[in-house]
Amino acid sequence: MHGSESGSEPGATGGSGVDHAFLALERELAVFLRRARSNSGEMAREVHPELEAAAYGLLVRLESAGQQRATDLAAYFGVGKATMSRQLRALEGLGLVAREPDPADGRAFLVHLTAEGLARYRSVRDARRERYVRKLDDWDRAEVAELARLLHHLNARAEE
Repeated sequence: MHGSESGSEPGATGGSGVDHAFLALERELAVFLRRARSNSGEMAREVHPELEAAAYGLLVRLESAGQQRATDLAAYFGVGKATMSRQLRALEGLGLVAREPDPADGRAFLVHLTAEGLARYRSVRDARRERYVRKLDDWDRAEVAELARLLHHLNARAEE
């Protein structure tokens, strides 16, 4: 019997109709996401002791994409406007983000990191990056690049 028919290889169904490659992917992503949520909480507290874990992602997005409308941030993260407004008010209260009128639409506001928010975020990000470097120091650079490429591809699919 060919290996992929026996169910012993990833991707094989073994006659059960279950694709083992996708089961393995689901299992590994579940572990990865659980750890990522925990790490986000730790990183959020490093930025500011009162920062919610969920709000850390907003700092990441604002640093990488620049100023954004709250509605665009809500759409990007797949949350409601009320949730986004609450998180942004909390970040504003901590002095990490600020709002300014959108020159293209006086009724809307653009949210951006403050100098304090940017400095705190970058300090935590750089420390996190150093942890990745230490954890993956025995990986070939091509493997790290491939993992980044595949994760980017997965993330891009999630936005479709």
